[in-house]
Amino acid sequence: MTDQNTCGALIKQIHDELEKNANNAMRAHDITMAQCGALLILNGASEKQMTLKELERMLHVAQSTAAGIVTRLEQKGLVEAFGSPGDKRIKMIRITPHGVECCQCAELDMEQAERSLLSGLTATEQGIFLSLLKKVRDTL
Repeated sequence: MTDQNTCGALIKQIHDELEKNANNAMRAHDITMAQCGALLILNGASEKQMTLKELERMLHVAQSTAAGIVTRLEQKGLVEAFGSPGDKRIKMIRITPHGVECCQCAELDMEQAERSLLSGLTATEQGIFLSLLKKVRDTL
């Protein structure tokens, strides 16, 4: 099936466009989408910190990928890594105040992207669209 109007093809086209727009917005903050995801997770965590292992699980990436993301965020001053006070073998990651500021900008960008995505729909259609997306997600 090569029709570009199948559900899968349309979802992929929407995803690709959202990803392109998000990467362009993140470029202004000198971060990638993966780095932004890590910052948002840390910003929402208790005490704005967690172990590298927890971050790896929440990002659904390999340990080496999570470590690379953290290293780049550290170089940019957005997070700091340190050994756990109870066990120095456990690497802890904490978001910095600069990282929190970056999250606030990213959240504004995401809200704008959401408004843009839904701008062609009425309020009723937006509710139906969200409901249908959740229903499809829950069946997978």
